[in-house]
Amino acid sequence: MASKDWTDALLDQFGAHRPARDLEPYQVTARLSRVALHIARAQEESFGRFGLNRGEVGVLAALRFAGPKQQLSPTSLFKGLMLSSAGITSRLDRLESRGYVKRTRHPHDRRGVLVELTNAGAKALDAAVEADITREKELVTGLSAAERRSLAALLRKLLAALEPDSGDRPST
Repeated sequence: MASKDWTDALLDQFGAHRPARDLEPYQVTARLSRVALHIARAQEESFGRFGLNRGEVGVLAALRFAGPKQQLSPTSLFKGLMLSSAGITSRLDRLESRGYVKRTRHPHDRRGVLVELTNAGAKALDAAVEADITREKELVTGLSAAERRSLAALLRKLLAALEPDSGDRPST
């Protein structure tokens, strides 16, 4: 068992002013937040070597696994990636300017647009993810294989409660 960490110290200080039972959720959420920061930093470093950021890799990955045509509507992308419409537009603009995605008219909706992954985008995604895999493994080396499986199951359960429709696949 790990000794007291930064979160314990912070919650001990808060505990002097609030009942400990009120702070119990922070035992999980504060640590998840800190772990997320470590992951974000590592991914930004890995992906940055390929001129990409985490958000751009998220867009490319969503398109990569969007079916045989590797196309999605901007709406599907921003909803799936939990972004604003403006947020997805700026990401798409950057990716399109580099030739990683292309926008085309939707074949069944005159007003609609589809975003498609290009070969260059697929290659950039593969290279960035390949470089990141080693770093991701390093991030979880403090856990045994059994602990990683257990943690993954618990996080899946937590996300299922927060995102009840998360099993849905993005649609075009």
